[in-house]
Amino acid sequence: MSFSNLKLIEPLLKALNDEGYTTPTPIQEQSIPIVLARKDLLGCAQTGTGKTAAFAIPLLQLLCEDAAGIKETTGVRSLRPIKALILTPTRELAIQIDESFAAYGKYTGMKHLVIFGGVPQHSQVQALQRGIDILVATPGRLLDLIDQRHISLRDIQFFVLDEADRMLDMGFVHDVKKIITRLPQKRQTLFFSATMPPEIQKLANTILVNPSKVEVTPASTTAETIQQSMYFVERQDKRSLLLHVLNTHHIPTALVFARTKHGADKIAQGLVRAGIRAEAIHGNKSQNARQRALLNFKSRQTRILVATDIAARGIDIDELTHVINYELPNVPETYVHRIGRTGRAGASGIALSFCDAEEKEFLRDIEKLIGRTVPVVEDHPHVMHASLSYRAPVAAGSGRSGSGGSGGSGRNGSSGSGRNNGSGGDRRSSGGERRERPPQQRNGGVSGNGNRRNPAPDNQRNDQAQRPGQAPVRNGEVREKIGIEQMEQRDLEAKRKAPVQQEQPPAESRKRPEVKRPRPNPEFKPLEPLRVPQQQTADNPSGSALPFPVNPLNQMSGDEKW
Repeated sequence: MSFSNLKLIEPLLKALNDEGYTTPTPIQEQSIPIVLARKDLLGCAQTGTGKTAAFAIPLLQLLCEDAAGIKETTGVRSLRPIKALILTPTRELAIQIDESFAAYGKYTGMKHLVIFGGVPQHSQVQALQRGIDILVATPGRLLDLIDQRHISLRDIQFFVLDEADRMLDMGFVHDVKKIITRLPQKRQTLFFSATMPPEIQKLANTILVNPSKVEVTPASTTAETIQQSMYFVERQDKRSLLLHVLNTHHIPTALVFARTKHGADKIAQGLVRAGIRAEAIHGNKSQNARQRALLNFKSRQTRILVATDIAARGIDIDELTHVINYELPNVPETYVHRIGRTGRAGASGIALSFCDAEEKEFLRDIEKLIGRTVPVVEDHPHVMHASLSYRAPVAAGSGRSGSGGSGGSGRNGSSGSGRNNGSGGDRRSSGGERRERPPQQRNGGVSGNGNRRNPAPDNQRNDQAQRPGQAPVRNGEVREKIGIEQMEQRDLEAKRKAPVQQEQPPAESRKRPEVKRPRPNPEFKPLEPLRVPQQQTADNPSGSALPFPVNPLNQMSGDEKW
């Protein structure tokens, strides 16, 4: 089937011919007739199958049909309201959709605009005042301009919610619900998502009315044209493995995914130091820096683009052959979106993933989601230790010495060493089960590497008395006694080696000395008061000497005192 069989108008067919599009993809072939019939649509397909064209092409035709009776002379162009709203989670995806509308509708005369945060809004407001037909927006900037009364949604006839599952992951669900409440009840709604978890299905049920469902492939599956490979590697060896892969494989350009923004910067800096042209793109970068890095990558000036999941969701690059998961995502659906950056529109692609010991659980979830096992590459110089490998075979050990592999290895991964030897192996087997050892193997045994101190078999006891009259001693008690003696010996050696500290004087000697007062002289006698002879007065009629002088004022009359 060709696009001409979908009953598209001539301006659209001419633009598609200029882009080199002749045959629609399955999602486009099924979605375009439903949208042209003005029905609600629930589309589910993996990333890279052409969902943008599946709604952009029919929306342009419907807008042309509605605008056929409107003449330029019948009204001012700037007063024409916005008719179509496309809501996306990221700036890059919004820019990509706007570029698609520009390519498909260049002969239709439809005006379109993209708005997003992180840049000044002045130019966006001016474009809105000049009048547009199609608005592509991110939730945050759209709500800001609505609150400032620069945008009105009361005339929206077509509403498209793209990448709905990513809206949920990024926490935009509440903003989306606010925007939906401002839309008119009578409208046509198109709902597209790469995955369909229960939360997204519940949201779709609230905004769609009797929708037609298009599901090209089962939910959360990867395209068959993508060749997937898995490298088991230690975390500290990932950078060396990345350089090895880039130097030994023919990789002209590659998109490398990191889990964090800081990690993306470190990977890009390491590649630059190794002489490989690389740039990082993430949410902390300014919009101009992100666009510049993206343009350099598309023009092949930059060989490696390191990105986080949110920043790379809208990256659409033709003929991108390789995607490298430097770190596996903790959300299995994110893996589907990552490798969907390659193998787009039926093209072939290669997806390489690095998995360390802590990411094995993520790999199990990914393989459970996509329903297939990712092939493992073992021919590389940084192979993970066999005891940490995800799908390492469990070799059946025998008796005391045990065998290699993750099942027969000891605690430190060495063959037949330590406490967990024998056929039972380590408690953490490759399947995640806890295996019990036979009773005769639980209390030790002859060590394969000579680390055990008691060479006696585990199923025997030292039943012979150590001394006459002494009770039998178990092997474990002997080992405990030896351990205590070793600890005491270490303590004595530590005391000998410890520096000698000068003893401090006792607390009593550090007190301030008391001041001793002189003892009173026993021969000292106080002086008797001086007796002054007095005349006979009313107070002293005998005229005897008094122990203290009499105040002469008391002997004066009132006139004499004054």
